[in-house]
Amino acid sequence: MYTNDSLSRRQWLEQLKLPALAVAGAALPAIATHAAPSHNTSDSLPGARIFNVRDFGAKGDGKTLNTKAIQAAIDACNKENGGTVLIPAGDFICGTVELKSNVTLHLSAQGRLLGSTRREDYVAGKGVPPGNGNVVFIFAVNAVNITIEGRGTIDGNGQTFYNGKGDNTGPGQHGVGGNFDRPHLIVFYECTNFLVRDVFLTRSAYHCFRILHCKQVQLQGIRIYNRVNKNNDGFHFNDSQYVHITNCDIQCQDDACALFGSNQFVTVTNCSFSTRWSIFRFGSGEAQNIVVSNCLIYETYGCPVKISSGKARVENLSFSNIIMRNVTGPIGIAFTGKSNAGDAPDTSSFVRNISFNGIRATVVEKPVDHPDIAFGTKMFDGEINSCITLNGVGNAFLENISFTDVHITYAGGGTKEQALKRDVPQVAAEYFGVWATAPFGPPAYGIYARNVRNLTLNNVRFDCEKPDARPAVIFDNVQDASIMGLSAQGSVDSEVIRIINSKDVLIAASRVLTNAGVFLQVEGAASEGIVVNGGDTRKALKPLVLDKGAGKDAVAMG
Repeated sequence: MYTNDSLSRRQWLEQLKLPALAVAGAALPAIATHAAPSHNTSDSLPGARIFNVRDFGAKGDGKTLNTKAIQAAIDACNKENGGTVLIPAGDFICGTVELKSNVTLHLSAQGRLLGSTRREDYVAGKGVPPGNGNVVFIFAVNAVNITIEGRGTIDGNGQTFYNGKGDNTGPGQHGVGGNFDRPHLIVFYECTNFLVRDVFLTRSAYHCFRILHCKQVQLQGIRIYNRVNKNNDGFHFNDSQYVHITNCDIQCQDDACALFGSNQFVTVTNCSFSTRWSIFRFGSGEAQNIVVSNCLIYETYGCPVKISSGKARVENLSFSNIIMRNVTGPIGIAFTGKSNAGDAPDTSSFVRNISFNGIRATVVEKPVDHPDIAFGTKMFDGEINSCITLNGVGNAFLENISFTDVHITYAGGGTKEQALKRDVPQVAAEYFGVWATAPFGPPAYGIYARNVRNLTLNNVRFDCEKPDARPAVIFDNVQDASIMGLSAQGSVDSEVIRIINSKDVLIAASRVLTNAGVFLQVEGAASEGIVVNGGDTRKALKPLVLDKGAGKDAVAMG
């Protein structure tokens, strides 16, 4: 229970100053002669006090269950219009606790909130919706002005809840038979103006940090290491606005920064990410006005940027100055505008205005298990020999997609059989789902684009570490496109660029880097308005081949 012995903010800061003053040669007895501030001084009034959890009976011995004591400290802090709840040095075992408005949870450098290993010590967060489970370690609902800060740790002890089952929310699973009865580390629901900074979040039994229907979110300098259970996401957002993520380091097992639903006005900058699955994962809803810049992505084998949408309104996404090292994917955008009633396009849905600028990437042949993830992860056939995939399905088109100053080095090794593939499945699945049918992998090694309007490739270079028999670029039913300054390796058994039933495509200043059978192959009677202007194609045996019904007037060679 709370006592008057709790320290005021000024008292706490004065105590912290004493060692530094002693080092500086200050006269400690003189300081001691000054009376300690009483609780009547201005900074100890409600809203400015320090609530040490030890004063409420908590013990940081790594044995005692401290749920009631920590909750009592939070409740007292909230009742007095806020302040700081202090987690001092020690291991404080705890079950479910609720953060409340105007409370700052400060974890000292050696302070650790350690999740109980007993399921009965956790409950569903009161008011947290049940989707994806709502059992939780720390939660807040309808709260304002919350802060979690400090160099300490929030540790979910999540390996104790591993039973080999995930939540089965992956492609086509729909959660059937999934494991939802395990605690998320942190869930904030319908909270406004909160800040989380500097803390270490680790070993969640489920998602690490779920941010649902929140506004004015600041996430700064957070370190996440979350690889002890299935569905170990990093940040998971649903329907949140005005979110700003800076200087964070995320290593997790599942989606590192999932943005599902209608997330808007989001910035991510100066962060590093690694995961088995995806980094930036977008689902259905209204994902709009999102900027990702100055980020490092490494050892990520489920596509760093993955947009898989059915009925959605996705627009104004920018990805710039990004390094990707050892990834698969590396970018996958899939969209279907079909309505439930049939094949008619749903004009209320769209995926448009997405730019990729200043991208450097190395793409490996296939996923590799992370040595620090104890359980193996399934590899899908379509993850082998992956490429950039832009996949509009049916009557749906991706619109206004651009790649500028992009250099990607692929592992290579694609086969002639892959290159001959023309019948690409009409599914808006995750990128590896599109390429799951034999022969494995996509027919292009660089970029495959289907059903795209206003597509731009400007100063793009595709290299391979070993020979690849597939084209570098395939456009299928692409309209209003330009390829400016493409540099790409070729194969003597294939073409560098393949265009299928596409129109109004300008190709200028291309360079063929290695010997190739054909520079440009145009297919299909619907192809028209294709203009080739300049470039260095000397290493291609043939500059142009027309095939599968393409007319002689479909291409103008400059």
